[in-house]
Amino acid sequence: MIRWIIFILIFGIIDFYAFQAVKTITKQSWMYICYVLISMVVIGNLIYQITTVDKNVGLNIKMNLAIGLFLTLYIPKIVVMMVMFGEDVLRVPQAAYRYFVEGRESNMSYMPARRAFVSQLTLGLAAIPFISFLYGMYIGRYNFKVLKYTLNFKDLPDAFDGYRITQISDIHSGSFDNKEKIKYAVDLINEQKSDAILFTGDMVNNTASEMLPWKSAFSKLDAKDGLYSILGNHDYGDYVQWESKEAKANNLIELEEIQKEMGFDLLRNESRFIEKDGHRIALVGVENWGKGFKQKGDLKKAAEHVDENDFKILMSHDPSHWEHQVIDDDYHYHLTLSGHTHGMQFGIEIPGWIKWSPVKWRYKYWAGIYEKKQQYINVNRGFGVLAYPGRIGIWPEITVIELKKA
Repeated sequence: MIRWIIFILIFGIIDFYAFQAVKTITKQSWMYICYVLISMVVIGNLIYQITTVDKNVGLNIKMNLAIGLFLTLYIPKIVVMMVMFGEDVLRVPQAAYRYFVEGRESNMSYMPARRAFVSQLTLGLAAIPFISFLYGMYIGRYNFKVLKYTLNFKDLPDAFDGYRITQISDIHSGSFDNKEKIKYAVDLINEQKSDAILFTGDMVNNTASEMLPWKSAFSKLDAKDGLYSILGNHDYGDYVQWESKEAKANNLIELEEIQKEMGFDLLRNESRFIEKDGHRIALVGVENWGKGFKQKGDLKKAAEHVDENDFKILMSHDPSHWEHQVIDDDYHYHLTLSGHTHGMQFGIEIPGWIKWSPVKWRYKYWAGIYEKKQQYINVNRGFGVLAYPGRIGIWPEITVIELKKA
């Protein structure tokens, strides 16, 4: 109860300041009523969804929508509040000067009136994030992009020169709501005609059943050398309540079976070899290992059947694993494929000029290709969404990597 009181108090202050801008540019009482009602409905819906959510299910479409509408309304209001507060920083000293220096009569207002053009400018600025968040929810979340990279390796086996891999990550099927868009994305993956498709974790938000409505769509994925997958932190069901340990364990078994039925070979601290013309490359798949998250990934166990001189592709959900364990491992992992960060589903990317997202303050390697000690990692920006049901500037990604002999 105390937390909700603090929450309402904080956003009440934000609303108070944002309302000042509205009040400055219009005297229509019906607009005041609409402003208050919309704020109450959005906050009330968020509180209702949080307090009534089924703890055995966790994040769902209704919860995501409540979060999305809340962010769409209150991020712009925070922008308004900051500008209006900045105006008050100037108004208060003026009021103090009038009171103490000019000595105006007590029946006069010492506080300078808010300037209409400031409020108009502020609301214009607030319209930018408002429109962006709406766009992200209704268009951006399914704005799939195919990103293609060519990576050169001196020790790539000759038979694999030109070998193509498609990576997808972070499906989060519990957040889907449009079968036609998902069918389009699956077709887009198949159109790449890669030799292998690799999925790097987080197939669901919490429970295996989330994938059932989408199983037929993803069952159409096809690659001549197969489909391979690993688990992400959300796949273990750690973020919901279970009736028993057995129920939680059975959920993971069910998810593994669903992946198998869709054609995926799930690697749980295991390795596989892809052979071609007498040469081979090793696929190594670890369970989740993340700084601040579950750490079940066992690199030594996963690579126990892999020779030190094999060309190795590592699938590890969380890029912090690459940073903290993989780079300095005795084995040389030529290419690591990760996801997890989603690029925070928000940022600015202009190729060759800027790549920025707030997630960079949490993850050093958060999106795209990085190289260190002659080892590469690709951090996929994710296929689906989580919590905020949209994407702004950081679009859902299908990665195609071509391996070339240097």
